[in-house]
Amino acid sequence: QVQLAESGGGSVQSGGSMRLSCSISGHKYSNYCMGWIRQAPGKERERVANIDSDGSTTYHDSVKGRFRISLDKDKNTLDLQMNNLKPEDTATYYCAVDDTRAYYSGGYYCRSHWLFRYWGQGTQVSVSS
Repeated sequence: QVQLAESGGGSVQSGGSMRLSCSISGHKYSNYCMGWIRQAPGKERERVANIDSDGSTTYHDSVKGRFRISLDKDKNTLDLQMNNLKPEDTATYYCAVDDTRAYYSGGYYCRSHWLFRYWGQGTQVSVSS
C-alpha cells in the first residue's frame, strides 16, 4: 500500500519561496507518474507539476519558470520548490501518484490527475500580497 505525506506548507509573502516535500512509502517506482496538485477555495483541483518514470516533467503554465518538481528515490521524497510565489498560488497542495501511464502516439504519458490512485492529506500554502 502506497502512503504519501506532505510537509513544508505555511505562510509567505509575495515573491518569497517555499519548498514542499512528500514522503513516499510502499511504492516500487515502476511505470509511474507523480505530481503535485493544488486546490484553491471554490476552485477545482489543478495539476501544478508532474514527473514520470522516464524523468520527464511538465508544469502548469502559471508556474513555469517558478516551480521545480524533483524526485529523490533514495530518500523516497517528491519535492516541489516554489519561487517567486504569488497570492494566486494560495491553495492546498497535494502530492499524488499514479501507478500507470497512458500509451498513445508511440509514447507513454501521465494521465489526468483525476485518475491518480494515491493521494496525500494535503498541506496549506498561503501567499500574502
